[in-house]
Amino acid sequence: QVQVVESGGGLVQPGGSLSLSCAASGSRFSINVMGWYRQAPGKERDWVAFITPGGVTNYVDSVKGRFTISRDNAKNTVALQMNNLNPEDTAVYYCYVHANGIRYWGQGTQVTVSS
Repeated sequence: QVQVVESGGGLVQPGGSLSLSCAASGSRFSINVMGWYRQAPGKERDWVAFITPGGVTNYVDSVKGRFTISRDNAKNTVALQMNNLNPEDTAVYYCYVHANGIRYWGQGTQVTVSS
């Protein structure tokens, strides 16, 4: 069973930065795509960004130029650097990984952007 654990959420003022981290462990198969979703209060869970093992990235338009996703294939970790945060970025952020065709989720970490 693959375990996915996020860390790094918290409270930040508008215009500030936060970095989220996620580690996957326990997989007998290579980790494929890794990425992030987020879920704001009262809204559906929305995709934010992904990164392939080869380093190809993609982002939802609302975070392009502000968020950067990166990964360490040797450690099966993925990070999300979030800059110039605004209140609309407030959400629970969920890490996901793909292994052997199955998507595994982390438990989520809260990010709150407020003055």
